[in-house]
Amino acid sequence: MIGYAQFRKVKINYSDTGKGRVIVLLHGFLESNEIFEGLIGRLSKTFRVITIDLPGHGDTPCVGYIHTMELMAQSVKAVMDFLGLKKYVIVGHSMGGYVALAFAELFPQPVSGLCLFHSTAMPDSEERKKDRERVIEIVKQDHKKFVYELIPRLFNPENVPSLKNEIAIAKWIAAGTPKEGIVSALRGMKERPSRELVLKRSHYPVLFIIGKKDTVLAWENLLLLTSLPRHSSHIVLEHAGHMGFYEAPEETFEAIKKFSNTCFSGKNLFPRKA
Repeated sequence: MIGYAQFRKVKINYSDTGKGRVIVLLHGFLESNEIFEGLIGRLSKTFRVITIDLPGHGDTPCVGYIHTMELMAQSVKAVMDFLGLKKYVIVGHSMGGYVALAFAELFPQPVSGLCLFHSTAMPDSEERKKDRERVIEIVKQDHKKFVYELIPRLFNPENVPSLKNEIAIAKWIAAGTPKEGIVSALRGMKERPSRELVLKRSHYPVLFIIGKKDTVLAWENLLLLTSLPRHSSHIVLEHAGHMGFYEAPEETFEAIKKFSNTCFSGKNLFPRKA
């Protein structure tokens, strides 16, 4: 089911599939809820799966000049409140992970579990911030060319020949992202703070899904973050880049399913740090 929830002066597009305990899937930069089609189909056999088009992406309009991670988190909360949902596992891919962390900081009570899917709690480095500004100028000139060139680089080069259809889908979704949405998201990601403390203070289990061939976020750095939460688990996708739901769909599905079942079981199956 597709629906809309009011947030400020815009309507946030969401999909609602399946029945049972709730998993929220938050897409990344240049994506939409359509990127999760494969995961939705499989997870919804056991869970109720909510996906949300974040501001400036998919069928959700831009909200302002800059889409901070906090603003996007508030838009997610508007959907969850509209649906009357009180507890859920949040899975955030890339930028969606930044939003998930902002959500967990602003609204910790509803979070039953948090999955950082090719994502980090670290802020942009100064070099990365300068790169964001450079990219913003490129996008202003020709955003379609930018997305077409970027998408293949998110994959492990070894996977590109066998995933041409998936890359085409990702390009099509990215090309539908308006220039204003791209720029607003880039500004928001550039300004996001460190949220390591959110991980340290988490009262819920945290799962890290890491691509060993990820060229966006170095897998060694992500592995260091796994020591921060009190209840932590992780999986390293040996042959995946930044798009694990395409590059390692079976491992990704099984990891999220197992993790969500753990979160909803009420049992502490994760080691507790002293």
